[in-house]
Amino acid sequence: MRTRTTFVALLLLFAATTFATAQAPKAAARRDPEIVDAKSFQKLLDRYKGQPLLINFWATWCEPCRDEYPLLNELAKQYAPKGLKVVGVSMDDDGDLILMRRFIARNKPIFPNYRQRGGVNSTFTQVVSPAWSGAMPATFFYGRDGRQVDMVLGEGTRAKFEAAIRSLLATGSN
Repeated sequence: MRTRTTFVALLLLFAATTFATAQAPKAAARRDPEIVDAKSFQKLLDRYKGQPLLINFWATWCEPCRDEYPLLNELAKQYAPKGLKVVGVSMDDDGDLILMRRFIARNKPIFPNYRQRGGVNSTFTQVVSPAWSGAMPATFFYGRDGRQVDMVLGEGTRAKFEAAIRSLLATGSN
């Protein structure tokens, strides 16, 4: 009888493991950031119109991006009560999806992240800003009217970000 109980338990464990493994890819797909391209970037800006907005472009292969990301999460927590919206856009290639997923899971951002499929390309960067060559990290600040008002190209310091954020929040805060 004991052998039969052990066999049934093992069979149930195998079935549960197989079911969980079959469900894992679907769960991972749901966690992946939404794709944003040159066309949908404007829709993204429109979604946040009326709110001060910081958009950071990053990639897992970019060391300054990885260093800067936790600071952006801290700033998002600090300034969210004052109305600041923060959005991240991964510029990782499709081949780096696993790294991107791990990076997001490890950093636990409080802000939404999107993904620019195909990595850095001039069509997309020119839509974001004609002044952006694609160098990263790159952070853009948008006023409540939806217009870009400032940018930080390269790794930003806390002081640089806070000055830009305070200026952004002060503009049109009536």
